[in-house]
Amino acid sequence: MAVTRPTVIDDDIERMSNGVLLSYGKDSSKKYSAYWILLLLSGVIATAGVVGDSTAVVIGAMIVAPLMTPILGTALALVLADRNRMLRSLSTVIGGALMVIAVGYGAGLLDPVGSLVENNGQITARVSPRLLDLIAALATGTVGAFALVRSDISDTLPGVAIAISLVPPLAVVGLTFEAGNYGDALGATLLFLTNVTAIIFTATIVLLIYQVRDVAERSGHPVGNLSGSTLAVVVLTVLAIAVPLSISTANLVDDTLTEHEAATTVNDWARDAGWKIIDYEVLEHEMEVTALGPAPRPSSKTLREALDTAGFADINLVVNLVEGGQAVLPGTG
Repeated sequence: MAVTRPTVIDDDIERMSNGVLLSYGKDSSKKYSAYWILLLLSGVIATAGVVGDSTAVVIGAMIVAPLMTPILGTALALVLADRNRMLRSLSTVIGGALMVIAVGYGAGLLDPVGSLVENNGQITARVSPRLLDLIAALATGTVGAFALVRSDISDTLPGVAIAISLVPPLAVVGLTFEAGNYGDALGATLLFLTNVTAIIFTATIVLLIYQVRDVAERSGHPVGNLSGSTLAVVVLTVLAIAVPLSISTANLVDDTLTEHEAATTVNDWARDAGWKIIDYEVLEHEMEVTALGPAPRPSSKTLREALDTAGFADINLVVNLVEGGQAVLPGTG
């Protein structure tokens, strides 16, 4: 029995074009104005959520944000080989991203001492993207593209908006760049680019599988020549994004293994001195140890020597010693 390839109908081409190509149709000006207003508001909400370290507010910004629309529009225009609309969609994405970054930067200017970005979980979660983020973005982008071609499952789009992180990383870029944390700003930018690239890549594949080009051409919709080199650029872009993510993932695994393997040495050092480890972390090849105990202070040099002997001579060490005691007050009831 022959296998039927998934496809769309003529009406779907019109629906998709009108839905994700902001420059398509007679009401394009209304679509653009709605896009910029919603994006500005979502940028303000996202920035407020990041500054307040509020997951609920950040999720609200994700739902409001319309950035997914021109990103999917870029993929659709790419498949249709509509160079003009592809560039316009891509320019809309870039312009929107710069606007949200500006909102985050402006919020950072209101905090001259940079306290907004210190010990902030929303920022920490978005400045060190890993290979797993790319995998998640590919899966989420596939769902978004599937919802685009299948009008009967378009209700899943709010869930896709929550799952894919587009506006919050941009707010983080603005905040961290203003605070002078350029490494964190670069990491958040990489996360945003990872998500955008993944959406365009998976949407392109899904649209090709659903024979959007053939149906569009049959229905009289303008279709250009889609060259293999264009598709190769899309694939190579994903691979290029995967390189730093893979390096970051490998470093994370190495740090995690080091933290686990060196834990005994660190705890023995503190116990021998009658002290207690209250914080211990290995990040980017640097070990930070915070210990609490009574005077006299233990020798940090002794810990350095113990780590060298245990095979961790290449790990930088930062030791924080807090003199004090631990009070245990049993209940009187």
